[in-house]
Amino acid sequence: MTDILIVEDNKELGSLLRDFLLAEGYSVILAMSGEEALECFNSQTIRLIVLDIMLPGMDGFEVCSIIREEYNTPIIVVSAKVGKEDKLNGLLLGADDYIEKPYDIDILLAKIKGVFKRNYNSDILTDGNIRIDKIKSTAYCNDKELSLTTKEFNLLLLLVENKGRVLKKDWIFNKIWGFDSFSEPQTLTVHIKWLREKIEKDPKNPQRLLTVWGVGYRFE
Repeated sequence: MTDILIVEDNKELGSLLRDFLLAEGYSVILAMSGEEALECFNSQTIRLIVLDIMLPGMDGFEVCSIIREEYNTPIIVVSAKVGKEDKLNGLLLGADDYIEKPYDIDILLAKIKGVFKRNYNSDILTDGNIRIDKIKSTAYCNDKELSLTTKEFNLLLLLVENKGRVLKKDWIFNKIWGFDSFSEPQTLTVHIKWLREKIEKDPKNPQRLLTVWGVGYRFE
């Protein structure tokens, strides 16, 4: 899991922002094009995107639009395009904030901290009878600690954090195992079965970890 994906084609500016964020304790990836940004986003879990608009090839508006088709990952736009129409376009496409360049780094850091406080305000994630301790990488069902492998824990965390959303099988597989994994996609099906056996009252009639036929899975 990566805290922040910076999408910035100015290498000097992007590297400077990355260094500031690393100093604040965030894990950070820098992408220098829209295409690279989507590749990073699709290969791992990203918690926040800091997105430039003027990029080579696919611009930031298109990146924002593509991500918002399925995901609600927070997006802060930082751009030299400061016209009213540009700002409205970014916000209407689903950006959570739109900051003009040049920006005050302290203001940007404060906004980033605000996003994390609103969206990830606890190291303990609770949903019904499921409790997940992100720091200790442990999970509980009905207050009983679950015996989970690393992959099972990461899969459960991903599903719970995206509660109510239909997650495509390929997307889940790439997030947990990665594009370069030697594992077979069928591995996901097996891990879903194992999770159901640990969190469902009746694994053969799941009420929480649901299959959306032909698409993927949804956690309820």
